Amino acid sequence: MNLTNEQLADFLRFQQNEITESLVYERLAATEKDEANRKTLLLISAEEKAHYNILKKYTKRDVTPDYTRVTRFSITAKLFGNTFAIKLMESGEGNAHLNYEKYSDFPDLQRLSADEIEHENKLIGLINEERLEYMSSVVLGLNDALVEFTGALAGFTLALSDSKLIALTGSITGIAAALSMASSEYLSTKSEASDDKHPIKAAIYTGLAYIVTVTALVTPFILISNVLVALGVMLLMALLIIALFNYYYAVTRGESFRKRFAEMAILSFSVAGVSFLIGFALKKLTGIEA
Repeated sequence: MNLTNEQLADFLRFQQNEITESLVYERLAATEKDEANRKTLLLISAEEKAHYNILKKYTKRDVTPDYTRVTRFSITAKLFGNTFAIKLMESGEGNAHLNYEKYSDFPDLQRLSADEIEHENKLIGLINEERLEYMSSVVLGLNDALVEFTGALAGFTLALSDSKLIALTGSITGIAAALSMASSEYLSTKSEASDDKHPIKAAIYTGLAYIVTVTALVTPFILISNVLVALGVMLLMALLIIALFNYYYAVTRGESFRKRFAEMAILSFSVAGVSFLIGFALKKLTGIEA
């Protein structure tokens, strides 16, 4: 079948996308330590290469992979894991199955569309990564730190009125809370007796998530002497952490970013607002000036 100029341009774009993704999966497989994951990635790579060859029958051309994308997603995988990189790549190409579906006169492309929907998603779902298995532990530490600590720092801001004192008090409170949360996660995971999660690793993930969040939220009070300005920067930091984490979570879990982001942001900022008012009220009632 002869292609129109518009169809040829689309097919060449599809073709480049398929060979690019095939190369990405191949590179991810080369660095994958888990044998089952490696086989999964190689299987996906072969599937994408087969798609490329089907499209080549129509274009009669070879297409060079987009090496910039290959490098970008390879680096992303090293930093955030294979699952995140793969799902980000798949979602970023405008849903390939929708591109294929519009060419209803080409049976081969309809089969490619079905593959993109069913086969690839099934394969991607097989990939296991430790960081995803312990995602619930990270969520526990992060959520608790954001909700509890934004509230605590907001309350300290008016109760203490000294940025260095707020940073010191917040750091002590945060470290103690991180150790407490890690201990609780250890005991909780141990009591579940699950083979999927090791109690010590779960505790470490929870504690680290809490400590990293505490460090980010306390830093503005260390660097900025004006407590209200520091409070504003701290809240912006909290918002950024919420956005970054929920974006990662939404991509890897295939959930709605907006819904999760809104829920966590509203909860954290509501607690911070109430704590700020409580600190103001206690300061007025006690008459204590820090």
